[in-house]
Amino acid sequence: MKDIIKLLRQGNKSAMLAAIVNAVISIIKGIAFLLTGNIAMFAETMHSLGDAANQFFVFIGSALSKKAPTDRFPNGFGRVVNLVLLGAVLIVGIMSYETIKEGFHHILKPTQSEGFFINIIVLGAAVVLESFVLFKAMKEILHEVGDDTKGPAIFLQSVKYLGKAKPATKLVFMEDTVATAGGLLAIIAVIISHFSSFHQAEGIASVLIGIMMFIVVGKVFLDNAAGAIGEADEEMELKIGNIVMEDPNVKDIQDITVIKEGEELHVEVEIEVDPSLTVAQADDIKDRLEERIMAEKGIADVTIEFDEDDGVNNWEEEKKEVIDEK
Repeated sequence: MKDIIKLLRQGNKSAMLAAIVNAVISIIKGIAFLLTGNIAMFAETMHSLGDAANQFFVFIGSALSKKAPTDRFPNGFGRVVNLVLLGAVLIVGIMSYETIKEGFHHILKPTQSEGFFINIIVLGAAVVLESFVLFKAMKEILHEVGDDTKGPAIFLQSVKYLGKAKPATKLVFMEDTVATAGGLLAIIAVIISHFSSFHQAEGIASVLIGIMMFIVVGKVFLDNAAGAIGEADEEMELKIGNIVMEDPNVKDIQDITVIKEGEELHVEVEIEVDPSLTVAQADDIKDRLEERIMAEKGIADVTIEFDEDDGVNNWEEEKKEVIDEK
């Protein structure tokens, strides 16, 4: 039991906060929908409910991914978070379908909903809460990349570094961006429907919210499918390659691979050295490089292999190719 609690404490804090907030919001929105019959409110209820379930699973997955390697699973559990996210997007996918379906039904057979002020108050409060969670996710992204930006610039910087964020934090950011935008869209639809005869506005809002949810599903699925398979981090390969080449005893890099597994990075590098070096000298080089590479954020383990210098500069060519691709 103590081990489980210890693991849960290491879970993604943004995901847990988002799960709690969205669970509360979904209950409030659900009650408002039952009282008013507003289809835009139904869409927002489904959205918040899907987000809450999704983010709760993400929190659990991010915690389990921190479990130490075992004899049966010597490579650890880093990819668990990717697998959990792949399962979690199915929930949002189902919610998206239901939201779009109900929206089309309301467009074809529009009806005027009641409880204008209830809808506006509930949706307004939800937007404020979602914005708070989104802001926390933005700060978490910057924290993960070591950026100390303050003030309004946090938004632009968090978008800039979104690709480098942990899978769980990235999911929270994307879902709450859509949730905030969806809440504002629902408010606009409720106002239009109340002050005009264009009651289809609520159905259109529901369809648009469902489509935005599907976009998040697609993005999260593609990102985590790559993570579950094992995706190379070319930017980190370039950085570690430069670190390795700074060592005076390293003549060249024959091969370097940095694989992302969940929130962890696994490094394998084959270096070329002077064939006249002794085993003791090679061991010193290995220890020195391991210590330097492990100091980088997110590195879980390092494997270093040796080969004799062949006189051909492979690393400069490989580095040039990576820079050209970027």
